[in-house]
Amino acid sequence: MKEIVVATQNKGKIAEIVLALSQLPVKVLALSDFGPIPEAVENGASFMENALLKARHYARFTNKACLADDSGLEVDALQGAPGIYSARFAGDAADDAANNQKLLAELTNCRAEERTARFRCVLAFVDTDGSAMTTDGVCEGCISEEMRGAGGFGYDCLFYVPQLGKTMAELSKSEKNAMSHRGRALSHMAIKLGSCLK
Repeated sequence: MKEIVVATQNKGKIAEIVLALSQLPVKVLALSDFGPIPEAVENGASFMENALLKARHYARFTNKACLADDSGLEVDALQGAPGIYSARFAGDAADDAANNQKLLAELTNCRAEERTARFRCVLAFVDTDGSAMTTDGVCEGCISEEMRGAGGFGYDCLFYVPQLGKTMAELSKSEKNAMSHRGRALSHMAIKLGSCLK
């Protein structure tokens, strides 16, 4: 059975990844299983660069295959922001609530048709031999004028999916995994990993 470290402390992300890879002969490990590890420096200029930086960093420190993601929200009215800075949109110490409040404030004067946005995710898998592969996923939607839903994390309570009539935070886990940016990237990655692990 292949051991794969998930390069995040975010329990929500770990749960999504465990579910997505549940049909593969893998054992998913968390960073917390390895004690203190220096945090990866995310200084890439794109989601892909940051995902690869993280995967290589934690693979080196754990001596295990590693799966890392970099994902975020791209808002058209903000010229693609917050993008790679999604987690710290309201500052380096910002939490989800602060980031959501800043996003709402930035879009105060935008009409509904101007609030288009997408979640983007890039996943990077780095094996113990240093080989790497990536997948990506995108989910189109728009930014709601108010927070809705109690599920999910990050910007999920503001990201409205028109075809479902719900925000991401109002979706069940299976609904979210089927159509979310991370769910799509994970689905592609599961296929690639399945081929490699045969």
